[in-house]
Amino acid sequence: MQVSFGNRRIATTQSLKFLGLTINTSLTWKYHIGELTSRLNKACYAIRSIKPFMSLDVLRSTYFLYVLSIISYGFIFWGNLSHSEEKFKVQERIIKIIMHSSKNASCHQLLKELNILPIQSQYIFSILLFVTKSKDQFMSNSRVHKINTRQTSGLYIHIANLSIYQKGGCYSAIKIYNPLPTAIKDLSGDKNKFKLALKRYLLTILFIAWRNILIRSI
Repeated sequence: MQVSFGNRRIATTQSLKFLGLTINTSLTWKYHIGELTSRLNKACYAIRSIKPFMSLDVLRSTYFLYVLSIISYGFIFWGNLSHSEEKFKVQERIIKIIMHSSKNASCHQLLKELNILPIQSQYIFSILLFVTKSKDQFMSNSRVHKINTRQTSGLYIHIANLSIYQKGGCYSAIKIYNPLPTAIKDLSGDKNKFKLALKRYLLTILFIAWRNILIRSI
């Protein structure tokens, strides 16, 4: 497709940065994730450089201010894609630098000690906060089915066969929200209590365990 303005033809481009997100023509987020990897590698180098002069508390604060801010921005859009797995490797490297651990150390244990969520759990955390903030954008099962079942309090999920839609923010949000323990869902009206309870819960389970819950719910 060719687009013109006046007598001037506007050139097409494979990717475009819009509000801090790099969007490409096929909407795969490949370019955006590649750019984030480069920024995270720079953050890793910066933390390695300052580590000899900083306390553990300062390094942990640096992680939240510098690394997590990079990871979290727009996370609900691209965090469920296969390309995002590369981010966990960078996070692993940064955490091991902060904790001065060997390459063979268990990163999950180090993350628990620092009270930091793994990348995959951070995605779950981010998308569940999105659900609670935008509850009016979702439909509950009780509005669709009048029969009282254990799924009544859950969110209604539309049938979709396209994998690109299933990996999208709204579809993933419902699939992740529905298996959440009722005790945590009941706190969604209080933002601070919900965040604390959710983070505590995610820190106690490995991402692989949560993934199995999601698979069984499909």
